[in-house]
Amino acid sequence: MICPATLLLLLAPSAAAAQQEIVVTGRGLEAGLGSAAYDISEIGRERLAHSASDRLEDVLRDVPGFQQFRRSDARSANPTSQGATLRALGGNASSRALLLLDGVPQTDPFGGWIAWPAYDPRRLGRIRVVRGGGSGADGPGALAGTIQMESALPSETEGPAAGLLYGSRDSFDAYASYGGRLGAGFVTLSGAYARGDGFVPVVERLRGPADRPSPYRQASLGLRAVTPLSPTVELQANLSAFSDDRARGTAFSAISNEGADASLRLVGRGRLPFSALAYLQVRGFSNQFASVNAARTAATETLDQYNVPATGLGARLEVRPVTGRFELRLGADGRETVGRTQELFQFVAGAPTRGRIAGGRTDTLGAFAEAGLETGLLTLTAGGRIDRWWIANGILKERTLATGAPLTAIAFPDRSGWEPTGRAGLAWRALPALTLRAATYLGWRLPTLNELYRPFRVGADATAANAALSPERLRGIEAGLELRPLRFVRLGITLFDNRLTDAIANVTMGQGPGNFPGVGFVAAGGAYRVRENVDAIRSRGIELDAGIDLGRFRLAAGYSLADARVRASGAAAALDGLRPAQTPRHSLTASLAWQGARGAYASVAMRYVAAQYEDDLNRQRIPDALTFDAVADLPLTSHLAVEARAENLTDEEVIAGISGAGILERATPRTLWLGLRWRG
Repeated sequence: MICPATLLLLLAPSAAAAQQEIVVTGRGLEAGLGSAAYDISEIGRERLAHSASDRLEDVLRDVPGFQQFRRSDARSANPTSQGATLRALGGNASSRALLLLDGVPQTDPFGGWIAWPAYDPRRLGRIRVVRGGGSGADGPGALAGTIQMESALPSETEGPAAGLLYGSRDSFDAYASYGGRLGAGFVTLSGAYARGDGFVPVVERLRGPADRPSPYRQASLGLRAVTPLSPTVELQANLSAFSDDRARGTAFSAISNEGADASLRLVGRGRLPFSALAYLQVRGFSNQFASVNAARTAATETLDQYNVPATGLGARLEVRPVTGRFELRLGADGRETVGRTQELFQFVAGAPTRGRIAGGRTDTLGAFAEAGLETGLLTLTAGGRIDRWWIANGILKERTLATGAPLTAIAFPDRSGWEPTGRAGLAWRALPALTLRAATYLGWRLPTLNELYRPFRVGADATAANAALSPERLRGIEAGLELRPLRFVRLGITLFDNRLTDAIANVTMGQGPGNFPGVGFVAAGGAYRVRENVDAIRSRGIELDAGIDLGRFRLAAGYSLADARVRASGAAAALDGLRPAQTPRHSLTASLAWQGARGAYASVAMRYVAAQYEDDLNRQRIPDALTFDAVADLPLTSHLAVEARAENLTDEEVIAGISGAGILERATPRTLWLGLRWRG
């Protein structure tokens, strides 16, 4: 989509550029006028650069209502459980929030989860979290909200920088970066590496000889170049890659995830502001699964998901023909995802006897329009989009390895449809220190290839795929206010009511032992589940977001109350009135940071998450958890500083999951770090 525009700009005369000062930022177009009507939290550069874990998923937990399917982070969790959502619109592990990096969707093309080790927070400049669905200008998939990540500005990455820390359980965290001028533009190169021996995931009182630590080794690389093509147009090029290897605390639990992304974006800020983006994503994934006996003395391999190749390809174009107090945004976008899982299963005497291939392709193509009007004290916005979607080439093939004889050969019928998205809102500055706002929206999400075609196992539990899944659809309304009683004090309050219809959930259909459709044998103590569209998940609640900025001291706090309930009938009727799996009712965060001279810094953060249920039937209760983190930077010279960090300072036992046999898995225990930061 952007090649013709690129050629025209490259061929255009450059004399004017030589006569004008050119400023490049590397950012996209500014947020539309209508953003004032929505519930937005922003994470700045300072917080991104001073995380106790240097993990992006942990930084995002500062946002009220943000959660993943599991409480553990990307050092010990299975990547397939690490989708992102907000407002308790959970129930399975796929992302129900739209995550973007410089405008590019970041969900895995096959599974819809997020590869968190790919994102070093130190590469980012800011994150804007827009809660609520229907973000039409950013693309489909924003049911719970949109998380917009932006790369750091040239001034934030200029010159060389490096850091090395050593932590608990023989852990290392290293990074290096360089940012400099490239003609009239700039280039940044950065790399990060982390490894550790890991901790034993199963809690100590339930461990056996089969349990062992869960080591990890993760690396990422980012190259970004921005150059002006004219005084008002810049070309932005991004290349990134990551590698992620970890294990899950037993034999036969190795996981490998890797990928590479490339994107080009043209941004024009002249008389006709525009943004044109094209991107390519390539992913590879493998995962072993094991069954542990009741005495936890031995682990037996049950499945080898040895190769999951996937690609994502997309483009987006936006123009703003009218700007000023009245703004008009017009555009179109499209994305194609292709992927398949290749697996060996039904192990006998340690060897697989059957093979499986399952996968397909999804496509979306949409157009959007959004208008914003600012009239003194009042801001109005309304917009919508229409998408055409396709699910095609779906297959499930199973064979006997010894003979090659086919056991299953299904070619699922192609499907397609239309889905609308819309949102409207207003913001009224009722008083100099008080802004009132209200919004309503529609959103939708297409099932992932993983949900449609791939059965999976967690311990003794097995879940079957469902190629007939329908898209999820959301309707929501919210109202709130922002109060600034003093220049340095801010308080935001939002009430919301969201209804997610045709919500995809893992629905319990039986208990082992026994053979079940789509998964085969389930052992005693295990549950048999099927991915199904339940009638709805309704989530109502309140979000509070507050901050006090006293110069050197900054206090921030957030609270979320989300009363989420499943509405279900038919085969899923047993879920009616229950809470969705892995959705806490309350969450609370608070942090206090101090910024001293010459880069001195200290902060302490508190997070509380209420009890939640592991399973759809609300039988396995995960207790609440309260954790504390701390960070301190002490400058030794103008370029060198000592850094100390502490995760889960009180060593709280944070339960992340419960297997069908009642085995408790924990998240990160107390982890201490000490190292050096250098900035040239």
